[in-house]
Amino acid sequence: NLMKKLISDCDAVVNFAAQSFVDRSISDANPFLESNVKGVFTLLEILRFTKKRLVHISTDEVFGSLKSESANENYKFNPSSPYAATKASAELLINSYVVTYDCDCVITRCTNNYGPRQFPEKLIPKTITLANKRKKIPVYGNGKNIRDWIFVDDHCDAITKILMKGKSWQSYNVSANNELDNLTIIKKILSVMGKSADLIEFVEDRPGHDFRYSLDSSKIKKQLGWSVKTDFENGLEKTIRWYLSHSDWWKNLSKKILNATPWKN
Repeated sequence: NLMKKLISDCDAVVNFAAQSFVDRSISDANPFLESNVKGVFTLLEILRFTKKRLVHISTDEVFGSLKSESANENYKFNPSSPYAATKASAELLINSYVVTYDCDCVITRCTNNYGPRQFPEKLIPKTITLANKRKKIPVYGNGKNIRDWIFVDDHCDAITKILMKGKSWQSYNVSANNELDNLTIIKKILSVMGKSADLIEFVEDRPGHDFRYSLDSSKIKKQLGWSVKTDFENGLEKTIRWYLSHSDWWKNLSKKILNATPWKN
């Protein structure tokens, strides 16, 4: 009833709500099923009667690990983690409501976000907060896993364009073409912060750790006129400055959040 009331008062729904930390999905997938699948089902059951637009925020992880190619919107699903499987399931559920009930739904898939206010369980803020405390920074495996990084403001701009101009029953990939391996990211952060690389500590790799994600975002660029405005170096410096000037926001985090192998928690 609360969800119905909230949706009745809005023009459209942009669904960011999700459990998103892959490591935790390995130790307990149930919250991910509840939020990422059942939560989407709850939204769809309301929206099929109201006919309001849904923009659903998905992920590049639905396509699994890629060798050298970049996945376009029609690339086959191949999720590797419980988290990615729930996000792929949500997309399939949305598609079924589009076909069956003529719902106005659009899906956006994005690469790895970074920027101010990101919860410190994620790689970049975790590295910043640990380095600031002069604590060891865990690197999974050999640190060569590759991700494509996009500044949060650029992602928000893409979502706004999709909400306002995106075609119904379509999906749009969003990426910034900043493919970097995890070890390089960590070294860049330490360099900007003036910290020693001796803080780096190699730990065992995460189970099922995908090697590389990459998206082809030519569709949103051509159809909606979206483009990246923040280069990685500037975005990273902005992010580091924000965390260092807002230590009150993260200083009381529990050790569990900053654990070197959180999938074991």
